Amino acid sequence: MAEKQEEPSNTQNGEPDNAEEGEEKKKKKLKREDLPPFEIVTGERLPAMFFKFQFRNVEYSSGRNKTFLCYVLETQGKESVTSRGYLEDEHAAAHAEMAFFNTILPKCESNLRYNITWYVSSSPCVTCADRITEMLKKNKNLRLTIMVGRLFMWEEPEMQAALKKMKSAGCKLRIMKPQDFEYVWQNFVEQEEGEEAKAFVPWEDIQENFQYYEEKLAEILH
Repeated sequence: MAEKQEEPSNTQNGEPDNAEEGEEKKKKKLKREDLPPFEIVTGERLPAMFFKFQFRNVEYSSGRNKTFLCYVLETQGKESVTSRGYLEDEHAAAHAEMAFFNTILPKCESNLRYNITWYVSSSPCVTCADRITEMLKKNKNLRLTIMVGRLFMWEEPEMQAALKKMKSAGCKLRIMKPQDFEYVWQNFVEQEEGEEAKAFVPWEDIQENFQYYEEKLAEILH
């Protein structure tokens, strides 16, 4: 079973040490709109220390007050075009999932096909899950696979229902395996300039935590 991770210092997540106060109260809220708005950040590669902390697949996400979304977007038409990058938020009104559709793919052309893969630090909240379901129902030429490190508020019935609706709309929701974390490390994480790329080093309980979340997701989507 996944273990509770120690709370981060300000060198791990770029926040003041007191930013984690009241985190347990925040965890009890099913939706994230009550938090103050922050600017959406986009880029090609995210800092290694953010990946190591934010993507770690622990059971309790104390201190992890951001969503990191790495994406691969393949647009198929007369020619195929592939783009990739990442977005991060602070669980603000515009979450990373919706920011993707607002900024990266604001419009789906009917004569094109879109294959999208997301690697996300945690699964969507209810509001984002419902929006994703709407997008998939509205755009039949859109295929979305979401690989998540952790499940967000998975015990809540409303959250479970939202994930089931996503599946029914055609979304493929998966838990990230150790190989998926390695893929993100190699393709979306900054490496020190002028140095050879460092190999991905799995944390001690990465496989155990993957199996824990995979079982929970299977129970929800059965």
